[in-house]
Amino acid sequence: MSAHPIIALLGTGTMGAGMARNIAAAGLPLRVWNRTPEKARPLADVATVAGTVAEAVDGADVVVTMLYDEQAVDEALAHAGGALAKGTLWIQSSTVGVEGADRLAELARRLELVYVDAPVLGTKKPADDGALVVLASGPDETRATAQPVFDAIGSRTIWVGEAGTASRLKLVANAWVFTVVEGVAESLTLARDLGVDPRLFLDAVKGGALDAPYVQLKGAAMLDDDLAPAFRLAGALKDVDLILAAAEGAGVDLGLMPGIREHFARAVDAGYGDLDMAATYRTH
Repeated sequence: MSAHPIIALLGTGTMGAGMARNIAAAGLPLRVWNRTPEKARPLADVATVAGTVAEAVDGADVVVTMLYDEQAVDEALAHAGGALAKGTLWIQSSTVGVEGADRLAELARRLELVYVDAPVLGTKKPADDGALVVLASGPDETRATAQPVFDAIGSRTIWVGEAGTASRLKLVANAWVFTVVEGVAESLTLARDLGVDPRLFLDAVKGGALDAPYVQLKGAAMLDDDLAPAFRLAGALKDVDLILAAAEGAGVDLGLMPGIREHFARAVDAGYGDLDMAATYRTH
């Protein structure tokens, strides 16, 4: 492998586009592919835009997948065919849940790829800013090769053990994110329906122990109806289902997540799935 390994990034959507620009800015040769070609073409100024998965991965040293779900990842690699060389490092950053991560690890074994399970914490702006938190899990010997990619896309990397551990931690973190978002939506709703200006809730907690940047960010987005997608509601609902499946598999009784799922699903059914997950407030 050269001093500047060739990176193939599969998936240039909300997160992948920013990741691609930061990988290229770090001086790493980059190829990109997306199922919807129009989403990859704007990256032609910093990367080689491949028309097929096979073109993207042929001769690549590292393949990064940042796709919607396990099925999309599986289908993308199926289209790679013989172009995906044995021994290639595969950094799998899509949120696929516990069982999905385990199945993709098995796929990596069948294809004789070196598998690093590495979902990220953050939404569109951190992806654009190269400020994601990378949760990485996999063989220790992959770290030197994977780290330049992680340094390009993230503000820090946490290595958490064997492959699959990172996907489990990602679900834990997302469970907290969704709890905060739905909790803010419910508090704003309660204030409104009690005849109190909902903005007073945000003012009351601002700067104190009960506050968090996300409380103010998502609360303001809800009240201003500023719902450009940083984390699409449909994707959040998908991840809630992954959390519930993981909890059931572990025998954990989650008290809040079923209600959060019901509210997210209601907003998706109302046609808000492509908006930011703060759109859950619209149906309260």
